[in-house]
Amino acid sequence: MDRRAFIGTLTGGLLATPLGAEGQQAARAPSRIGVLLYLYPPEADPPQAFLHRLRDLGYLDGQNVVVDWRYAAQGKEDRLPDLAAELVRLRPAVIVADATRAVQAALRATSTIPIVMMGAADPVGSGLLPNLARPGGNVTGRSLLLAEMSGKRLQLLKEAAPKISRVAVLWDPSSPFHRVMLKEIGTVAPSLGIHTVSIPVRSRNDLGDALSEIKKARVDALFVSETMTPATRTQLLDFAAKSRLPAMFMNRDYVAAGGLMSYAPDFSEVFRHAADYVDKILKGAKPGDLPIEQPTRFELVINLNTAKALGVTLPQSLLLRADQVIE
Repeated sequence: MDRRAFIGTLTGGLLATPLGAEGQQAARAPSRIGVLLYLYPPEADPPQAFLHRLRDLGYLDGQNVVVDWRYAAQGKEDRLPDLAAELVRLRPAVIVADATRAVQAALRATSTIPIVMMGAADPVGSGLLPNLARPGGNVTGRSLLLAEMSGKRLQLLKEAAPKISRVAVLWDPSSPFHRVMLKEIGTVAPSLGIHTVSIPVRSRNDLGDALSEIKKARVDALFVSETMTPATRTQLLDFAAKSRLPAMFMNRDYVAAGGLMSYAPDFSEVFRHAADYVDKILKGAKPGDLPIEQPTRFELVINLNTAKALGVTLPQSLLLRADQVIE
């Protein structure tokens, strides 16, 4: 080999080495996962369950994935569009959203980035997707069946407090899920000897005139399907306790904080399953081809201390069916 050929070979090798290393580094670049939260802050149990499941699947934040959290604190729904736009600008491989309003904001921000619902109440009724079996588009994830289970929740409340006959149903007029819920309850209530009174609550962080409307209605129980901010939740629980109103909630957090009972999916488990969708998408699956999953198990949680304070004697048959009894 002459001198010029040797130098050409050497130079070519030197040039090829950095390019090859650069290509390997690019191949190992971590995938970015955007998380848009409306119901829970990142440190709450359900979002942390999502993160733990990612770790179980081999995704380590800061190593082979980067998780970017955005949270509409204090139930400020109007912040969701800006937060969704921020995530889109980061060019994530997938966006995960924890509620219908968060999913809607993500959909308005992008029609191409895959979106995983952590737990939308009524994705078809809300217009997020055309059907559950083959959603199409860029959205997939979990549906919660909350409207469909409303009748069962009312039955359990009646079983816990058989004497109740007038129940205040707190609902959000802007939520398609709540409109379906009212229809479900309206179908079941007469057979239980219950008259329902619809009380609108238009914000997660403001009960508005709801408490005064409940007083005027002279109800003897509450039916709550809204996930409120901690301060508003405390206000409602204090009111229920002072008014001696047994109440059914949609979230076990209310029961742990002093509410009587809840019947709902395990939200931490729902969020965990969202990580499985992320895993499939990062491995090449198209969101539109992934069927929407629904919960197969609902938890009945009862606060026995609250029952005693309200003067409610819970039947033993109900306590035996409870997944958790707080004493």
